[in-house]
Amino acid sequence: MAYLVDLKTYTDKRGNLTVIEKVLPFNIKRIFYIYGVDGSVRGGHRHHKTIQAAICIKGRCKIKNNDGKKTDIFMLKNPSQCLILEEKDWHEMFEFSKNAILMVLASENFDENDYIFEKYDN
Repeated sequence: MAYLVDLKTYTDKRGNLTVIEKVLPFNIKRIFYIYGVDGSVRGGHRHHKTIQAAICIKGRCKIKNNDGKKTDIFMLKNPSQCLILEEKDWHEMFEFSKNAILMVLASENFDENDYIFEKYDN
């Protein structure tokens, strides 16, 4: 099941510094980011092996998640929040703000055979 993690953030008069350290349930093998979304829905899949951590580092977006038992919608709008998506989590990203940048950290390198596009029946 997908869940939110609050990332350690240090704040002073100079600004904010957010750290991703010892909070992910995997070692990072790939990083990608999504931006300039035109109103489209992104994602629409789950994985056989890949675990992901999604962070909206600018702007906001929503992620709809279905783990086969229940569906949740998460609003990502703070770069100090991280959404962990497990392999079984079928997810869609949508309602990106105009300036949104969604960064995703992944446990596996890209492999087209790792993707499952069929939705759960529930």
